[in-house]
Amino acid sequence: MIVTFLTSAIAIGTVLLFGCIGETITEKAGHLNLGIPGIMCTGTVGGCLFVSLYMNGLENPESASWLLLILSSLFGAFLFASLTAAIYAVITITFRCNQNITGLAITIFGNGLTQFLMHSYVDKSNFFFSFKIIAKSLPFADYVGGVVKVLFSHGFYVYFAILIALITTFIFNRTKVGLNLRAIGENTATADAMGVNITLYKYVAILVGGGIAGFGGVFYIMDYVKGSWENAATIEAFGWLAIALVIFTLWKPNISIIGSYLFGALYIAAFVFGNISFSGKEILKMLPYVITIIVLIVTSMMNKKENQPPQNLGLNYFREER
Repeated sequence: MIVTFLTSAIAIGTVLLFGCIGETITEKAGHLNLGIPGIMCTGTVGGCLFVSLYMNGLENPESASWLLLILSSLFGAFLFASLTAAIYAVITITFRCNQNITGLAITIFGNGLTQFLMHSYVDKSNFFFSFKIIAKSLPFADYVGGVVKVLFSHGFYVYFAILIALITTFIFNRTKVGLNLRAIGENTATADAMGVNITLYKYVAILVGGGIAGFGGVFYIMDYVKGSWENAATIEAFGWLAIALVIFTLWKPNISIIGSYLFGALYIAAFVFGNISFSGKEILKMLPYVITIIVLIVTSMMNKKENQPPQNLGLNYFREER
């Protein structure tokens, strides 16, 4: 029971981790993207579409290449999610519209588009074969137990998410690109005066962040729920949890690894432990948001700059007012 619970918590946490990293990158550029839930949805349909196109081109679906399936799902998810993020970027950067309203509109649009495309244009007949190949765990996972099994009985996407979180942390803290991005989020006018290309950095951050968030959606369908495409609509809920997770982890991608697994454990506990009452399950689902509020209050009271959101978060930049 415990091994199953922890394994499921890591899997759900991976969905949240992709969304959290994507939103963190976006927020470091000073943009609050409430469209992440919708972007994760379109990433789902993009990854599933490219997987189905690849599988339909094979005479025997069971002979599909693991590498080509992974690449197809990654490319499709990133393409569709980043294109959806590009809509948000154009509206909020070029036309400087309200970020909150735009993000909410993108979420509604992304969810609706995903339902339409999944039902009308994506061939789901080979999803079961795709799942078995994509979700393949490390070779020795079947021969171990306990903690070792919890850590190594996952597919590619789980370890890929951790790698992205670590690389993002390195870029933020150790590179000029990361320093410039953080400067834009903290004080856009000052970064502009220093010669940083504000528009370019914002566009790249939003598109890359959106693309990474999209990986969470395709992982959920093609790995966690075993190719069950009917669950595509539930991805929106994980998107909102991912946004809350950004606050909980204090805008630090490395901390988001542990935070995502904690949120995943709280979420999955309501389903794994069947003896919990209905009200108890609802309380468990609510806990991540309550914890996030507590963290937000505590960090605000401590008033440490490194634990605060980017100073210009959610504010559009008007260069003529500099």
